[in-house]
Amino acid sequence: MQDGTFSSPGYHGETGVARGNVFDGNCPTRQLLDRVGDKWSVLILLLLDNGERRFNNLKREIGGISQKMLAQTLRSLERDGLVAREAEATVPVTVTYAILPLGRELLGALRLMMEWAETRIAAVTDAQRRYDLRAGD
Repeated sequence: MQDGTFSSPGYHGETGVARGNVFDGNCPTRQLLDRVGDKWSVLILLLLDNGERRFNNLKREIGGISQKMLAQTLRSLERDGLVAREAEATVPVTVTYAILPLGRELLGALRLMMEWAETRIAAVTDAQRRYDLRAGD
């Protein structure tokens, strides 16, 4: 690819790979976008990228997440093939979560967005302040 050019959104150079259409209201790609755009999913994947975690460890490390939301998000991430769940027959049962290759691949893309957000937050905050001042007139 030449400098200054961009590939089409979502294109990874793979031929013969089925693609979704995010503009189609019935496309399941939208569900996946909801998942990858969810703050809880992102935070869970980031923690699991540093190694396996138990449920309660994740709950302690992610401020503000409820037990119910953590369980729902982990179930969804597991269903999507991004996270693996392993249960050991102990008393009580020991459940460990780990990131899968597909989840690690997703993190590569998410890190670009996080980098942008971290380096552009001041500009966004300034824009919000200017907008709020105009809207107050």
